[in-house]
Amino acid sequence: MGNFLKRFIRNRMAAAGVAWVLMLLLVGFTAPWMSTGDPLRVGANAFAAPGAAYWFGTDNQGRDIWSGIMHGTRVSLAVGFLAAVTSNLIGIAVGSAAGFHGGRADAFLMRLTELFQIMPRFFLALIIIALFGAGIGKIILVIGILSWPPTARLIRAEFLTLKGRDFVEAARASGMGNFALCLRHILPNALPPAVVTGSLEIAQAILLEASLSFFGLGDPNLVSWGSMLYNAQGYLRFGWWMSVFPGVAIFLAVIAFNLVGDGVNDALNPKTRART
Repeated sequence: MGNFLKRFIRNRMAAAGVAWVLMLLLVGFTAPWMSTGDPLRVGANAFAAPGAAYWFGTDNQGRDIWSGIMHGTRVSLAVGFLAAVTSNLIGIAVGSAAGFHGGRADAFLMRLTELFQIMPRFFLALIIIALFGAGIGKIILVIGILSWPPTARLIRAEFLTLKGRDFVEAARASGMGNFALCLRHILPNALPPAVVTGSLEIAQAILLEASLSFFGLGDPNLVSWGSMLYNAQGYLRFGWWMSVFPGVAIFLAVIAFNLVGDGVNDALNPKTRART
């Protein structure tokens, strides 16, 4: 663990990504105190430009953009983390079963994985949310259910490699059952690729939630960066701040999580370790 942290910190871009993610988490936890009030509260000063009174300006209904960014951080991070956890749990379960059992189970699960993988994820999520209604829980569940195939394929490949190793055969010879064998010996060694994929899935989930909200399918009771962009669509010419600040927030968050994912991959990759 110590060597992993040293290799990771040595990657300056990855360290910068972690610093930005930690700052986003801090903003998310402290949003009620860092904001200037309820981000959904309608005010009298519509289209106020950024300045001393309103740091990021106000929108067409006089709502404070700064408060929206602060509270939107909580929503976007919650969607990213929970959707990534959901997709990883499904992917790990499917990939473990396919790689360990092989045969017909492997063939069936991989065909199912390919079916989900070839589906246009955004348009399918768009249709599902449009049919069943918007809500933060539904958005998280839909993104998680549609995002698991890459993790499943990685875990399957690791299981196929590991299940014939000497330490696994020794555990099987000692009388250990299949479930315990997978959970205690194979899965811990197969997880590193899933960790990398999970960090990248967070960024993709944030983007997907923002895209759904941009089309008006976000949770109407919550403020997210995507819903702020949706509200800004008709006012780009004379209220540029309405779209610039949430757009920059999405951009920086996605870049940060991608940098973290690349850093984790480099720190765990044997070829990269050999060069460092």
